[in-house]
Amino acid sequence: MPEHRFQLIVGMGNPGEEYRLTRHNVGFMVVDRLAQRQGILLDKRHCESIFGLGMVKGRPVVLAKPMTFMNLSGPAVKDLASFLKLDTKEILVIHDDMDLIFGKIRIKQKGGDGGHNGVKSLIEAFGSGAFVRVRVGIGRPQTRQEAKAYVLGGFDTNQERLLDDVIDMAQDAVDTVLFKGLSGAMNRFHGKTIPERNIGRRQL
Repeated sequence: MPEHRFQLIVGMGNPGEEYRLTRHNVGFMVVDRLAQRQGILLDKRHCESIFGLGMVKGRPVVLAKPMTFMNLSGPAVKDLASFLKLDTKEILVIHDDMDLIFGKIRIKQKGGDGGHNGVKSLIEAFGSGAFVRVRVGIGRPQTRQEAKAYVLGGFDTNQERLLDDVIDMAQDAVDTVLFKGLSGAMNRFHGKTIPERNIGRRQL
């Protein structure tokens, strides 16, 4: 990809204060952290998304959050990508994943939706799953709680204690994809979890 082209980094989530701190909004949280750390204002609105343009270590990026609900986010992201003249290979998506234990980060180059309605909407809109994903583990409910209620619920006490580090680690994963390449990032973060990262630094 030419250096002057923007990399579109999309955080998945649901708009509205009631969803702000829910498990399903981890993607939004990571984009917000990236924006804060890099001094990028998410002050533009287009194609049912809010976004900001900026530089990360000299590389131009767009940070975006679709403002539709999760399962309808595909068309909004596609419209924004078209507006920016980017294709799927220039898009990185950050989303929650119940199939990973809480705190585990996995990077995936392409593939199916894995049962995630937001990713499903993206694939349907683009007609392709050829975009990079940073998957942030949120785990599964330990009770008979339904999956929908779990992902739309808040973090439990133990998860809250580690959440800030989870967001930091996901941000590190995005940075590594951008500047070390996909294979390097996959090797670095494969199998890593937050507890391993914090041994000796925070009681679990």
